[in-house]
Amino acid sequence: MSGLASLLPPAAYSFGGAFEFIFSEQASNVTGGKKVGGIEQVLELAATQVQVSILALLLALLIALPIGLYFGHRGVGELLAVGIGNAGRAVPELALIALVAVVIGVGTLTLVLVLAALGIAPILTNTFVGIRQVDRASVDAARGAGMTEFQILRKVELPLAVPSIMQGVRGASVNIVATATIAPLVGVLTLGEFILNENVYGSDGVLAGAICTAVLALIFEFGLAALQRRLTSKGLKLQQASA
Repeated sequence: MSGLASLLPPAAYSFGGAFEFIFSEQASNVTGGKKVGGIEQVLELAATQVQVSILALLLALLIALPIGLYFGHRGVGELLAVGIGNAGRAVPELALIALVAVVIGVGTLTLVLVLAALGIAPILTNTFVGIRQVDRASVDAARGAGMTEFQILRKVELPLAVPSIMQGVRGASVNIVATATIAPLVGVLTLGEFILNENVYGSDGVLAGAICTAVLALIFEFGLAALQRRLTSKGLKLQQASA
């Protein structure tokens, strides 16, 4: 190499090769001349990863949110909520996916269940903590005004707990999207196909898969951050700004 190109660090060539892999097909030594990579394959794998991630996140919300709201409102189950949160962070993803695969087999259902299990812990813990941190004076005032327990939860506690709940949802979404790269282990092709099969896609494919996964995680994060801002009441926004 000569000129300015020779001054570039080796990492620059790696990223350059990864971006080239993303946008144009590359020859592979182990596919019998069939080209790999390119924007079409990247988008196809990314679409699958987004699909299973959304399904897993919705399932995690369906399970964790009602439990967290109930325990938080009743003021019970703190040890359970915190324990599930700690256990969720400690369980190895590969061990969990192997266990579920043995019970129900491989496929999309196995993947969604495993990813949802990873999302339940932060959503449940943050929902419980968010509800418990609501000013008790506001709750007592609502109860004194004749609101039912459900009305207190829906109109007082839930709106004030939105930032904490959404923080858990955002953390769960990043975990789910990132972990969805193990999907090829259960027969579901996501961007993890590039990462787990370096012998087929090469080091450029591995880095390309990592880059695309990071981009997806950021899209989920920014999208949910915008949703959080939309769901947060104006009064709470002003209170947070003044603080």
